[in-house]
Amino acid sequence: MTTSWAMLIALGAFHGINPGMGWLFAVALGMQERRRGAVLRALVPLGAGHALAVAGAVAATLAIGAVIPIGRLRWPLASVLVSFGALRLFRHRHVRWAGMRVSMRGLTLWSFLMATAHGAGLMVVPVFVGMSMADEGVHTHHMAAIGAGAGTALLATGLHAVGYLAVTAFIAVLVFEKLGVGILRRAWINLDVIWAAALMATGALTLLL
Repeated sequence: MTTSWAMLIALGAFHGINPGMGWLFAVALGMQERRRGAVLRALVPLGAGHALAVAGAVAATLAIGAVIPIGRLRWPLASVLVSFGALRLFRHRHVRWAGMRVSMRGLTLWSFLMATAHGAGLMVVPVFVGMSMADEGVHTHHMAAIGAGAGTALLATGLHAVGYLAVTAFIAVLVFEKLGVGILRRAWINLDVIWAAALMATGALTLLL
């Protein structure tokens, strides 16, 4: 179980590295207002939106698991992850937004849409499935297993959010105060390709659960 917790935090950290997941937006808001407080204030809606996207994917898995044994989701889940990763490898569509001046509610919605469109929640689901399969082995009663699954879902979402917010905050403050957004031109990495590969690798690893 400890390994699963570490994986959830690591996945959150990986999502936090991607500028498309929010830290670049936080830096832009800080530059508009010319103060670190704006950067830090943006972290709350960014974290909430990201957590909602992950919670939605995990909740959907939990609902399906109430009908069929969650272990049977491995092959369908692996197929979805590999297919989605391949789709993102060749088509890099991003959520369009009207502008950088947004309310906290709007930033939460933006973060939710970006995380959903990138499959951030899907990437977390295999770890949750592995944790739920371990719970099923402990709780032989179906309702008890469902209750344990709900607790596991909250834990998985929370741990992932911790990793995401820690890395997002660190990079946003570092870029805002020290590096500047020019670092994106000097040290450009195609994160879309890395992200797509991560989705497909997660799908392949799902079959090993």
